[in-house]
Amino acid sequence: MSRKLLKSTAVTGSMTLVSRITGLIRDIAFAHVIGASAGIVADAFYVAFRIPNFFRRIFGEGAFSQAFVPVYTEYHARASDQERRAFLDQLTGLFAATLTLVTIIGVIAAPLVVSILAPGFRASPEKYQLTVQILRITFPYLAFVSLVAMAAGILNSHDRFAVPAFTPVILNLCLIAAALWLAPALGNSGVALAWGVFVAGVLQLLFQIPFLRRIRALPRPRLARGHAGVKRVGKLMLPAVFGSSVAQVNLLVNTLLASFLVNGSVAWLYYSDRLMEFPLGVFGIALATVTLPSLSRAHVNKTTDEFSQLLDWAMRWVVLVSVPAAVGLIALAEPMLVTLFMYGKFGVHDVSMSGRALIAFALGLPAFILVKILASGFYARQNTQTPARIAALSVGANIVLSLALIYPLAHMGLALAISLAAFVNAALLFHLLRREDAYTPLPGWGALLLRVAVASTVMGLAMTWGAGELSLWTDAGVPARILRLGILVAVGVVVYIAGILLLGVRPRELVLRRVQVGTNGRATSHSTDRPL
Repeated sequence: MSRKLLKSTAVTGSMTLVSRITGLIRDIAFAHVIGASAGIVADAFYVAFRIPNFFRRIFGEGAFSQAFVPVYTEYHARASDQERRAFLDQLTGLFAATLTLVTIIGVIAAPLVVSILAPGFRASPEKYQLTVQILRITFPYLAFVSLVAMAAGILNSHDRFAVPAFTPVILNLCLIAAALWLAPALGNSGVALAWGVFVAGVLQLLFQIPFLRRIRALPRPRLARGHAGVKRVGKLMLPAVFGSSVAQVNLLVNTLLASFLVNGSVAWLYYSDRLMEFPLGVFGIALATVTLPSLSRAHVNKTTDEFSQLLDWAMRWVVLVSVPAAVGLIALAEPMLVTLFMYGKFGVHDVSMSGRALIAFALGLPAFILVKILASGFYARQNTQTPARIAALSVGANIVLSLALIYPLAHMGLALAISLAAFVNAALLFHLLRREDAYTPLPGWGALLLRVAVASTVMGLAMTWGAGELSLWTDAGVPARILRLGILVAVGVVVYIAGILLLGVRPRELVLRRVQVGTNGRATSHSTDRPL
């Protein structure tokens, strides 16, 4: 089980890495074409692009996937092929009809949506009108990519992780093409990028079809009422709409507040969030994606100890990877921003402002990933209400913290508020999993945390010393920046791995222990693998 999960995580992470690399190239193109603080196009596009992305993560990758995968896993394990296909067909018909209606309303009500989510833009009629124009082009992306997320849920349930993880590359390639070729042709970079988003949604959906057909799971949408499985997904999805998208709700709240700050504030938060999401996507989302179906199967099979050990194994990997990743982002915040984005209209001031936000976001990276793993512990048991209640508390904490921190720290305070709210979310999820006896920590957590903290600190000091003054980066050419950053990252990885090995962590200790299940669903014997 451990090797299979690690292999699936590696495959998903590798495909996601390709996606994140093309995403960084995309953002480099963005920085060159629309910059950050110069002009109104950057803020207009990022707000307009964030709105359908927000709804996508609610209706698609977020709530829908986490309500759909456990139910579909149960149908796949227990129902006949005919019953499984009927469930897929009817769910797809209802989902597609709902998305079409939401998209039509969104396009018509674009001025109202922008007024609500970025009210500060009303002070600049030109920025407001451009944002509305871009939003009307990008909003249909919601429907296309939400259906893509449904296809991803089906493929993941069949242990086909590579295709869904690779699909975002199509979006990045379309946006790179729009930035480099369509923008000069149209003379309006914001509108050009919006059409790139629209075309990408169509292509991403078409890309899924042959792979769904290969596993005999291509839905034939039908509108019908009364299907029990569809009702269950709907019932689970309603609270998950809020619970699974709390990070996006927090970002949207902070986008609203940032719209009242100086020009560039929204873009600075965007660029820093993109860098923070690199390790979050490559490892965190990949791990959560492959863990959810396994947790769902353990719940269906009533193997309670296997369920608990899967959570424990996943959280140990979160600590091992996310803590040094966060330290690395903090140590190399400005060098990374200079290397990746300081071209064209993105200047030294933008580097400094984005760097402050990146440090604040990086502090919350372990919590962001833990929330995804811990929430899966509820979703796999078809409990979406509890994460929703906790998410509500987290959003409340974010709003209070944002209002308290925005005045002394401006946009950096908004990023810090999101990070602190994520720790609130993770702590409450952990507490309730323990209280419900769904998770029992295995021995060795104290030693693991100490070893990771020491090794990460040493790594961070080495990276900070190696990075030197910012002028060394801003004065250097592109090849020198890339080479220097690559060397620093490689040195950091080597220092960290050497540190945890010297401190006593052994690879064999990260293997998920085998469980033999008795008739009562509890473990009757284990392998002799020693826990951390």
